[in-house]
Amino acid sequence: MNYTEKEHLLKSLNAGYRFDGRTLEDWRNLEIETDLISTSEGSARVKLGNTEVLAGVKLSIGSPFGDRPNEGVLMVGCELLPMAYESIESGPPGIDAIEIGRVIDRGIRESKSVDVEELCIVPGEKVWMVSVDIVPLNHDGNIIDAGAIAALAALKTTRFPEIVNGVVDYKHLSDKKLIVEKEPIAVTVGKIGDHLIIDPTKDEEDVLDARLTCTIGQDGKFCSLQKGGETPFTIDEIDQIFELAMVKSDEIRKQL
Repeated sequence: MNYTEKEHLLKSLNAGYRFDGRTLEDWRNLEIETDLISTSEGSARVKLGNTEVLAGVKLSIGSPFGDRPNEGVLMVGCELLPMAYESIESGPPGIDAIEIGRVIDRGIRESKSVDVEELCIVPGEKVWMVSVDIVPLNHDGNIIDAGAIAALAALKTTRFPEIVNGVVDYKHLSDKKLIVEKEPIAVTVGKIGDHLIIDPTKDEEDVLDARLTCTIGQDGKFCSLQKGGETPFTIDEIDQIFELAMVKSDEIRKQL
């Protein structure tokens, strides 16, 4: 988006609405589908406006980290593919994809939504490893929030595969589900000029002065924060963002 387009956007925000007709504090329409990928142990597709994200969960048996012999492993990664947006190039994950994966990973991990001790099979030897892969199918902004919702929805539908004679049988899933005790929701608030907006589109993201992603559990506790952009937030703006994030996280959690 060029400077002229940003000026038009600011005029719209000054009037209290955005290019797509939303108010500054409105989410786009949210759709959640689960159990879509037969080759994964859990999966979900999330549409947030025109942003579409797919998340898949794979379980495998591996060795625990040396300093955490009684804990399983949880990992979240994101891959941005050229099919999602015209400016994305193929190749190894770039800094944007790495940040998305790490922000979502931290929110889930710090919320303690998955009890990693329950993933231990033999202390110090064998544990379940939970890998969550997030792939945007269409990038129209706010991949972090959409990806976090997709990851959580996929984890909530995850079932362990059968184990036959000590070998994991991925073709047959058991009735045992992965226990997800909490529901951390990521809410990203962007700053353009003096305005704070919820759920920015790609056009809005391209001109954001700053953004702050808050991940909040249903107990109202903040699990993680991630700031982007060079422009600072004032103390009053941070207070407004925290209040918005609390309200919006509750709204999204109800749809899960």
